Amino acid sequence: MLWHSLRSVVRLNVLERCYSTASSSNKATTLHRAVMAAEMVKFFEPQREQVFIDMTFGAGGHTRALLEAAPGSTVIALDRDPLAYRLACEMADQFPGRIVPLLGRFSELPALLRTVEGYDRQRYFNGILFDFGCSSMQFDEASRGFSLSRDGPLDMRMDSDRYPEQLSAADVLARIQEPDLVRILKVYGEEKQAKKIARAIVNARFTVKRIETTAELASIVAHCLSQPESGPAIDFRQDKLRRPAHVATKTFQALRIFVNNELNEINYGMVLAKHLLRTGGKLVTITFHSLEDTIVKRHLTGHVVDDVASKVPLQYISHTLAHETDTMQEMMRPNWKQINKHVLVPTDTEVAENPRSRSAKLRAAVRLS
Repeated sequence: MLWHSLRSVVRLNVLERCYSTASSSNKATTLHRAVMAAEMVKFFEPQREQVFIDMTFGAGGHTRALLEAAPGSTVIALDRDPLAYRLACEMADQFPGRIVPLLGRFSELPALLRTVEGYDRQRYFNGILFDFGCSSMQFDEASRGFSLSRDGPLDMRMDSDRYPEQLSAADVLARIQEPDLVRILKVYGEEKQAKKIARAIVNARFTVKRIETTAELASIVAHCLSQPESGPAIDFRQDKLRRPAHVATKTFQALRIFVNNELNEINYGMVLAKHLLRTGGKLVTITFHSLEDTIVKRHLTGHVVDDVASKVPLQYISHTLAHETDTMQEMMRPNWKQINKHVLVPTDTEVAENPRSRSAKLRAAVRLS
């Protein structure tokens, strides 16, 4: 069965013992606001004795909203960030017996569930939530290396030091070849100036020094794009919502996605959701950029080949190809029914209170038989 094949490719990571760091935990909880929590609860309609998985616990805002909305419900709280895991352990003390903290990536979840008695079953859960991307506490901590506005070591590893062999963003820039860097910036960052930026980074690496801080990388990108020699000078940018954005934003996004293997993890998570949710179980996803949303959308619409979201948009698929009847029926049988026809976005009030929610898109679906 696919479930067993999924379990076989992940190695069990020994759960770290829960330990509290009160000052860091309180700070993280204060800075973090769960995006579209009210809408999430509305779609799940949580009931007593139901079991949910929060695949991206973060500071726990969504989990808390679920538990408070349905006394007696239980949440499996998964996160790859050790700080988030500590926060989940602390929240578990506030809700005895109702939170099961797990430390790991989406791809590690099958092995982790085997360590929790009673939860290692297909089609068992009532709801699964994904809140993709970085959490506010990761951006707000300069030492994590995610933020453009706070100078710190160029790290970007969501797992922190759990895997010492994992390359940081600084390690990647110190070793990568220029053509490979161009591809990363173009694909993961959707950066139109990928060649220009990659050349500037490689030149700086060989002529100046290893790029080790967020400020150094941001400065190199900004200086590169302000030079008119090869292409137009770019002093500022606007994002897709016409908001001012730093010229290095896409470069940082691309490196973060590459370092953390985010898109493959998202695809894997969507496959797991299909096998973990019971018939009638609900899925809620919150995405923050088009690469995440595209993967989610293609899984929900059945545009998947061998459990991988198809790289080819539907409009480029040939409708003249002939397939066997059984193959066609399998391809056309939907696994999901979307609850909301279009994506939902935060209200103006929420955006005013939490500007980081502006890019959020929420999709909700029901698992069919």
